[in-house]
Amino acid sequence: MTTAAEGEGPRRTHKSDAAFRTISEVAQELGVPQHVLRFWETRFPAIQPLKRGGGRRYYRPEDVALLRAIRTRLYDDGFTIKGVRKILDEKGVDGLIAPPAMTEASADAVPAAEAPVGREPNLPLDLPAVQHTGLSPHQRAEVRAAIGALVRLKNSLDQALADAEEASGQD
Repeated sequence: MTTAAEGEGPRRTHKSDAAFRTISEVAQELGVPQHVLRFWETRFPAIQPLKRGGGRRYYRPEDVALLRAIRTRLYDDGFTIKGVRKILDEKGVDGLIAPPAMTEASADAVPAAEAPVGREPNLPLDLPAVQHTGLSPHQRAEVRAAIGALVRLKNSLDQALADAEEASGQD
């Protein structure tokens, strides 16, 4: 479907969220090359786009959501392919797509400009990299984010206390 505004030529409108996407559209949306999507298909059996004549791939909205979750875990959260496969095996597609319990919004409750992040003694911001902690890399990242938020909150409270003491000393 095309639309034309006054003085402009025809242009394509955006596809519906329920529309199938080609590999080039998905690759562009996720910011990865097409060959990466084809490679992921070989590593993650849950990715099964429809294939038409000539092998042309069409991704359903749920395929795109899965690919987006895989991309996030691999590129943003630092998981390995083996780690993402483990999540898929343990929690299934819904477990991989579901947002983590700790969101960035909650981790950034205190703006960094108001409370500079400082390294406090005895705070384990760098959690030990041993397997017996029982934490996955993603859980470790969530713990680090929570500790960072607590440190920023403590710094903010310390600054407010110092400001209050300074103000009471000037009266």
